Amino acid sequence: MHASVSSSPASVTPVVAQAAVVAQAVVLDTGGQYCHLIARKIRELGIYSEVKPSETPATELAGARAIIISGGPSSVYDPGSPTVDPAIFGSSAAVLGICYGLQLAAYLLGGKVEKVDRGEYGRALLSVHGDSPLVEGWQGKPRQVWMSHRDTVVALPEGFTGLATTDTCPFAAAADEARRVYGVQFHPEVVHTHEGMSLLRNFLFGIAGCARDWDPSQVVDQLEEEIRQVVGERNVFFFISGGVDSTVAYTLCLRALGADRVRGIYVDTGLMRKGETRFVRDLFGSLGGGASVHVAEAEPYFLEKLEGVVDPEAKRHCIGQEFLEVQNRILETEHFLDGNWILGQGTIYPDTIESGGTAKADLIKTHHNRVEGIQRLMAENRIVEPLHNLYKDEVREVGAQLGIPHAFLHRHPFPGPGLAIRCLCAAEAEAPARIDGGWLLPLRSVGVQGDSRSYKPVLLMDLPDSWPSGGWETAYDQATHLINANDQFNRVVLEPVRGAIAAELCNVRPSSITRERLDRLRDADALVREVCLASGFEHEVWQFPVILAPYGTEAAPDSIVLRPIQSVDGMTAQSVGMPFAVLRGLCEQLLALPGIATVLYDLTHKPPGTIEWE
Repeated sequence: MHASVSSSPASVTPVVAQAAVVAQAVVLDTGGQYCHLIARKIRELGIYSEVKPSETPATELAGARAIIISGGPSSVYDPGSPTVDPAIFGSSAAVLGICYGLQLAAYLLGGKVEKVDRGEYGRALLSVHGDSPLVEGWQGKPRQVWMSHRDTVVALPEGFTGLATTDTCPFAAAADEARRVYGVQFHPEVVHTHEGMSLLRNFLFGIAGCARDWDPSQVVDQLEEEIRQVVGERNVFFFISGGVDSTVAYTLCLRALGADRVRGIYVDTGLMRKGETRFVRDLFGSLGGGASVHVAEAEPYFLEKLEGVVDPEAKRHCIGQEFLEVQNRILETEHFLDGNWILGQGTIYPDTIESGGTAKADLIKTHHNRVEGIQRLMAENRIVEPLHNLYKDEVREVGAQLGIPHAFLHRHPFPGPGLAIRCLCAAEAEAPARIDGGWLLPLRSVGVQGDSRSYKPVLLMDLPDSWPSGGWETAYDQATHLINANDQFNRVVLEPVRGAIAAELCNVRPSSITRERLDRLRDADALVREVCLASGFEHEVWQFPVILAPYGTEAAPDSIVLRPIQSVDGMTAQSVGMPFAVLRGLCEQLLALPGIATVLYDLTHKPPGTIEWE
């Protein structure tokens, strides 16, 4: 029996008879953040797909019609970097390399790959000039694609033809039609490559000759059955957050096992938004089916643990460990320590991927559901995670099938560690430095560049000459250019409304998490939510993190960063510009809050920046 439930549609029996199942499409995992996203997108097209290690011998892939080599954080020249069996390029399957997959195919077949001065992260415009079934329908106007690379193919192998370019990538798509080997430098599997699904459709159906054989319509029944198999005769308790993931996982277990075998406990960490505890009580009171929640007050424990902690990974570790300590206290009093109980979690697939949860994936951030104590429980077979192979949009679909209200399912995601990871800290005072394009702020944030973790300063960009008359597009184009051309920073912000304090008068100030700073962030967050709901902007974005940054003066020690983004599954995200009239009014109200020096607006897409700053 496994320690967690495999809840992806992968576990649902395909339409064809089980004995005859051979995966038509196989994704070879080279450690990319989007490896399983590729497999899921293929399944959305109705084709059964599997993920296998990149080094899988070609003989074990016999029968597959399509082989896709994923992206990854490595360079093809790195010692021990992921590779594939070159025999796949002479097999009966069509091959598509994505990002690192294109570079690897080119390298193995005699082409040349180099690290170039200017990488591409986030939005790029693709111009198609070649003729191939792969890019059928892509000719004509430039197409938006999503990039995350610094290495680039600079010379194609013999037999290959270039199909498309971007401003900085000479071979953004290429093909060897005779061998049916294709490659793209961008990521067609992510939602921000606007027509990526059409390219995958071209490859799978038009080139590889795949046929539809996959129907995941019975996923809820399958998830419930797997829960029963994993849990056995034991009971399940959840430490719920009131977010979509833990609520859907809890409701699945409630349906699968019954109310007498499932308990929900909400830990009030003191790191939550205004009114969150009341919201959680009301939510679980409305779910029916015997759902109930017990609230455990724990704010003093978390604030004590976080005192003086600055590093984001250390903060996540402290929060995760304190969850375990609070959990253990509850376990002892509620008799959850005996063998009749196991822990349920709402962990979803991006949480495990960005925590280095696959063999070759680079660590982007440590998720609080993957700290040492949780790993120990997994080893003891005492965890059930019904959603751990699903993405956010799939979780919402499952929730809808369970009858959870639409308004709740489409509530903006909120991080499990709460406001602690939106309350930035600093160990010492540092002054901004003037560089080409703006001010380099010594506020460090987590990013993801070329599928690898980065932790770098932030650029406060000079306002475009046409701001704001030139619109948001001008600002985003300038930000993308700056971040692709300079590896000193991984995030770009602007100051949309000039505050009373000039940038050169502000410093990053020594700070840690305190109740005062958390209350300051809570007030700002509540104000942003109120304005967004009143203006309708709340419904135009997927998530709107509000960050408190220790950047200011002695009288006004903090600044607010606005981070509205659009996404589907959290794996990629696009920064979204607010209507100027709404933004101006919001900034004026935020600047009136005590202790706030200025308001910054995050222009960074994912990649190169993560959705959260930490």
